[in-house]
Amino acid sequence: MVTPAAWTSDELDRIADSEELELAPARADGSLRKPVTVWVVRDGDDLYVRSAYGPGSRWYKGVQERHEGHVSAGGVEKDVRFAEPDGDVNDAVDDAYRTKYRRYDASVLDPMVRPDVRATTLRLVPR
Repeated sequence: MVTPAAWTSDELDRIADSEELELAPARADGSLRKPVTVWVVRDGDDLYVRSAYGPGSRWYKGVQERHEGHVSAGGVEKDVRFAEPDGDVNDAVDDAYRTKYRRYDASVLDPMVRPDVRATTLRLVPR
């Protein structure tokens, strides 16, 4: 039986401590789209991203095509799968966004916890 890939403690720390993450969704042919910069948060041993502009954003639509891509943050480069969150983690992810990015004005931070943005929560799973 193959054990699913997991983040190392070092990778989790380095990515979670990064202000931003570069995310490049994979196209249907496996090539990578142009990277976009997003906020990333940690909850336990999982990393999460959301589309600040909701489900209509270009990168989020791109992720839906193949559910794979590449991320880069804190010196970590990793191919990932974009997975639906396990269970209802949105409240914990909201708290993680509010804690990590609290220095930002509410006009910047509050959209990250809107219902349409919460619906775009994706868990990053290393491949």
